[in-house]
Amino acid sequence: MSRNRQRKTGIFSWVSTVLLLLCCALSASASEVVIQAAGDVMLGGRWEQQVARNDYLHPFEKITADLKKSDITLANLEAPLTTRGQEFVDKKYRFRIKPQAAVALKKAGITTVTLANNHSMDFGAEGLLDTLRQLSQAGIGHVGAGENLAAACRPLIYDIRGTKVAILGYSLTLPQEFWAGEKRAGTAPLLEKLVKADIAAARKQASIVIVTVHWGEEGTTRLREYQPRLGRMMIDGGADAVIGHHPHILQGVEVYRRGIIFYSLGNFAFAHKSKIADRTLLVRLRFDGDRRTAELVPINILHKEVGFQPTLLSGKKSDELMARLQKLPPANLKVRKEGERWLVDF
Repeated sequence: MSRNRQRKTGIFSWVSTVLLLLCCALSASASEVVIQAAGDVMLGGRWEQQVARNDYLHPFEKITADLKKSDITLANLEAPLTTRGQEFVDKKYRFRIKPQAAVALKKAGITTVTLANNHSMDFGAEGLLDTLRQLSQAGIGHVGAGENLAAACRPLIYDIRGTKVAILGYSLTLPQEFWAGEKRAGTAPLLEKLVKADIAAARKQASIVIVTVHWGEEGTTRLREYQPRLGRMMIDGGADAVIGHHPHILQGVEVYRRGIIFYSLGNFAFAHKSKIADRTLLVRLRFDGDRRTAELVPINILHKEVGFQPTLLSGKKSDELMARLQKLPPANLKVRKEGERWLVDF
């Protein structure tokens, strides 16, 4: 064989190898499933007129691009989408949002909401059923509430490029009258035996299981005794991640075995001028084969600085939030920084 021919053959072989490696890299990237989770969304109440600007898109205008950087984006919808229903007056705070807000949630990049909370039934079964209809019409998946207990506990299953993802939602908050029954609409109660069975069933249908829970004490970073116990029980039972809501402020994060527990993500897009609800995280869970990474995206929600618009944090303020997060109970979180990204392996 001539030297020129050998050289051409060698070049062809090298190019083929490079193309093969590039194809493998692209294939690996395509197999990655990205699931995002955000905190509480409540667009009604006293400040609804301000957050309703631009057909309720105003709160999301600075964060929409980031909400769309995933296959699934989950948030806690903290009020029914209805103009009807019988108001539950035996509690201090009752909320509802005009139904057209569902379209804004979809446009903003929210694909999925949990309704397992202490406000979904503020306007009774009629208000909840209106909410389910509005979400379905807008193309938004929902978990954690339904026309009866079986529907409330039913997992939402996604097929992401051949990878099945199951999402479940539960509430451990009062009033107990909001919990669904066999023939009563309501939210899925966080009862240990029930949750264990549901996770086991979901695990048979999906290779990734995400559980969202409404629990804990409002306004404090202190965890209630049951939170670590139940969170770890869910991971032991087959969940890959547990996403907590209800305290309205950020609580700690725990890596436990092959799972991760976010005890509370706090508020996200919330019509309130709270001084203690100042920071939150947009959590980006990346599943790529055996590799699991949580990207923690720091967000500023302090009203006096950003109004009702969640805004990305960077630089020193981002560093400060990560330092604060690692001190929150159970205070055993290890976060690494790659460029401007904060990552946790689990």
